[in-house]
Amino acid sequence: MEKKGRKPHVLIVPNTGQGHITPMVQFGKRLVSKGIKVTLVTSVYLSKSMHVDPESSIAIETISDGFDEIDPRNAGITSKVYFPSFRINGSRTLAELIEKLANNGQPATAIVYDGLLSWALDVAKQYGLLKVAFFTQSCAVNSINYHVNKKLLPLPITGSHVSLPELPPLLPTETSLFLLVYGKTSPPHLQELVSNQFSNMDEADWVLFNTFYKLEEKIVDWMAKLWKVATVGPTLPSMYLDKRIEDDKDYGIKLFKPKTSDCMNWLNDKPIGSVVYVSFGSVAILSQEQTEELAWALKGINCYFLWVVRDSLETKLPDKFIEETSDKGLIVSWCPQLAVLAHESIGCFVTHCGFNSVLEALSLGVPMVAMPQWIDQPTNAKFVEDVWGTGIRVLPDEKDLVERQVLQKAIKEIMEGEKGKVIKKNAMKWKELAKEAIDEGGSSDNNINEFAAALF
Repeated sequence: MEKKGRKPHVLIVPNTGQGHITPMVQFGKRLVSKGIKVTLVTSVYLSKSMHVDPESSIAIETISDGFDEIDPRNAGITSKVYFPSFRINGSRTLAELIEKLANNGQPATAIVYDGLLSWALDVAKQYGLLKVAFFTQSCAVNSINYHVNKKLLPLPITGSHVSLPELPPLLPTETSLFLLVYGKTSPPHLQELVSNQFSNMDEADWVLFNTFYKLEEKIVDWMAKLWKVATVGPTLPSMYLDKRIEDDKDYGIKLFKPKTSDCMNWLNDKPIGSVVYVSFGSVAILSQEQTEELAWALKGINCYFLWVVRDSLETKLPDKFIEETSDKGLIVSWCPQLAVLAHESIGCFVTHCGFNSVLEALSLGVPMVAMPQWIDQPTNAKFVEDVWGTGIRVLPDEKDLVERQVLQKAIKEIMEGEKGKVIKKNAMKWKELAKEAIDEGGSSDNNINEFAAALF
């Protein structure tokens, strides 16, 4: 495909969120290790606020989402406004970037685009580039969205269960909050955005998933009948898995600056398996009441805790909570999650079940208390508890509140109970399988090699 002597050049185009950028950049590092040039393409504004490793092997270029001078995340720009703007402006400026790179002697070979940005496929098609979709959510979740897109799963869901090929029976509450409230309290355009990822998928040359084969074997095989599918995960830095990429110790590109020394110094003094780590990612926002219930749950358990509370949400903590729990807890605005989860002092992870967090916990052998919030998280939590056996779900009451007693019971069971022993054993099993997948000769490694070879 490439002229002799010229490296293939892959443009990686993620959606503008940490949970989308991280896995796609890590996949890019794998390609770089195969002798491929990789360029991250992100929005103008986001490029200004990124914390980038100065020694990164991945170049960065920008396109416009229509909000070059403001942060749409903090400017009240709704998704209904943002994504159409990104489609219009992104399509135009991505085309301009492709032409600029070609004129500079760095022509693109392929566009690896976030599934949410399906318009990038049309741009790749326009320039005769390889069209590669990349999904940051699980195959199970993407199967649900595919069936919605093809009208094989009508909305709103009316039955007591959802039955789809190669998935366990799902309660409506185990699919997606978008599906549950479609046309009611959640704007229909959000579900349309998610399901429309599959509107032009049949034109993609490759469909990549940030998962690994043994984690979702049956659904991967089913999807492989539809498209040229490749599992390429888990997309963690190499040092946490196969250790084959030198100096790949961190994600390298972050939207938030972690309090690394504070976290690690504090953890270093704690006994093995004694700390409960709590984080709800970069997007989820707990209500005042839920924050207080979680706070009282942590105060009442006989464990240390490390809790990530973003600066904008710290006012929701109970009065004097930080001072009154300083002997057993540490609260930070952000932390190096991988390093924390890999630390021997961590006993369990209270998580919103974003798929990146789930994959990190699975890959590092950490049991989970699953407290899903929205989008794909209820499905991920279902799999964590019932399919992979690596955690306990905590479910809300009729007021949509997970009570402190429920949280305490789940944490205590994992940290001290008999069920916790089984969960920890399962967690270690998946840790080994995750490493096996990305290590030399593993399923994901073989898939990455095949994809890389197709670029030359």
